[in-house]
Amino acid sequence: MLERVERDGIAIHTDPVLFETSGIGLAFTERGGGVSQGRFSSLNLAGHVGDSAGQVDNNRTLLLESIGIGTLADRLTTAEQVHGGMVVEVGVDEAGAGASVCRSRPPIPGADALWTRRRGVPLLLLYADCVTIALVRPSVPAVAVIHAGWRGATAGIVSVTAHVLAGLPGEDDLAAFVGPHIGACCYEVGPERVARFDPAFVTSVEDSHRLDLGGSVAADLERSGVPKLRRQDLGICTAHNTDRFYSYRAEGQTGRHGALAVIL
Repeated sequence: MLERVERDGIAIHTDPVLFETSGIGLAFTERGGGVSQGRFSSLNLAGHVGDSAGQVDNNRTLLLESIGIGTLADRLTTAEQVHGGMVVEVGVDEAGAGASVCRSRPPIPGADALWTRRRGVPLLLLYADCVTIALVRPSVPAVAVIHAGWRGATAGIVSVTAHVLAGLPGEDDLAAFVGPHIGACCYEVGPERVARFDPAFVTSVEDSHRLDLGGSVAADLERSGVPKLRRQDLGICTAHNTDRFYSYRAEGQTGRHGALAVIL
């Protein structure tokens, strides 16, 4: 089960039992414990939002050190995140892409989901309302992280990534962990966006429409072979908890918290 763990002022949500039994580490970060200032306060992990590149790299170092994988900083791998449906496998050549904002090697272009079977390659994606998802196959072992906004969700990025991991040889043990994201309580959308989703995930009162993006993602996971008993959802709305998480909807220009997965 996901537990909140705090070390050196940095709080993450992780599954200690999963790590002990499989060597797979997960971390859904909160926003405290970093060095960023102002609207990016304080553990902003994104280099594309207007924060100082040096502070972002410092935050990433602090995060990795706090979870005991500081020696893997050069192998940290990130993605461009364009709100699309591209899923990329991270191998030897891709490992370390986007690890440092200050260095010239960019994140993996065009991708919103990363997966790997390689040990010692932390995968990190960034969020400020979109649904945060980590998938694991302990029997392989393999891990994936997914960035699912409404565009990515309608592009099928959740089901595509789940099917990739489900298709790997080994025991049928695909599991999903869903981190903090904007809830249906706060995600007001227009009719053109409503039309892209099953009405079961939309609550409409007069001209106001609220979308349960997390519910839509859960349905995709169920259809992709991840039953409820192998899904965990923090159930935390980012827009309602800006003291702990970043929310673009609630704050405008702001930082990004992260979802990290690694096989050790």
